[in-house]
Amino acid sequence: MSSTVSTNEMRAAKAFSKQSAVFDELYSPDTIIQYKRQRVREHVNKLIKPASHILELNAGTGEDAVYFAGQGHTVHATDLSSGMLDKLAIKVSERNLNARVSYEECSYTMLEDLSEKGPYDYIFSNFAGLNCTDKMDKVLESLSSLVKPGGTVTLVILPRFCLWEFLLVLKGRFRTAFRRFSGKKGASSHIEGEYFTCWYYNPSYIIKNMRNDFDLQTLEGLCTLVPPSYMIQFAEKYPRIFRSLCKLEQRWGSYRPWRSIGDYYMISFRRK
Repeated sequence: MSSTVSTNEMRAAKAFSKQSAVFDELYSPDTIIQYKRQRVREHVNKLIKPASHILELNAGTGEDAVYFAGQGHTVHATDLSSGMLDKLAIKVSERNLNARVSYEECSYTMLEDLSEKGPYDYIFSNFAGLNCTDKMDKVLESLSSLVKPGGTVTLVILPRFCLWEFLLVLKGRFRTAFRRFSGKKGASSHIEGEYFTCWYYNPSYIIKNMRNDFDLQTLEGLCTLVPPSYMIQFAEKYPRIFRSLCKLEQRWGSYRPWRSIGDYYMISFRRK
């Protein structure tokens, strides 16, 4: 597979494999990450039908895969990071979910190579794994053949503008404040000493590339009013403000401009 997957994807996979040993320890206890994961699951649970067959892209250590399996769904989890899939396999085994969760090392730009091609009731990709490719159009084009008519696709993606991030210009953090304006060349990221590139996509780009086969169902901002999780200890330092921002975001998240200026957005489509 390494001969066909892009060098950037392989670098990202290597970075996350290195981090897989400590990934859950680093991120699972974080209050804002817990909030983000809860919001995404609430979004999906409003749309998903009982006992659905789910294809998950960039499944990571399997937090969402085991959650949805526990809700009565079956999940085929994919990721290009072998380290992440090793952690996922342990969780599946420990929770006796082998009958409900399968997994496969596969790039989302090579979904034609999937061993299980479905068709699926639901396709799901969380927390911006898809932002590690400049071939988003290829990924989106491949989804229609994998999901049943009437099925749903939910993607959680980083947009090209984040209000909280842009405000960092007031602190002189210009590189972070303007990194999403990097355009086609993307922005450099690094994890565990491994460098790779991220690209940012507005909802309009996703909608344009999905409109032939899918109808837009819903679009919600995530961490638009609630700060991004890299603002460490914000929730603990300002608990009352944090709770208020959570309530406001849940109330306003699907309205303009809030739905497209957060750290992420959640966008869902129904197959025609």
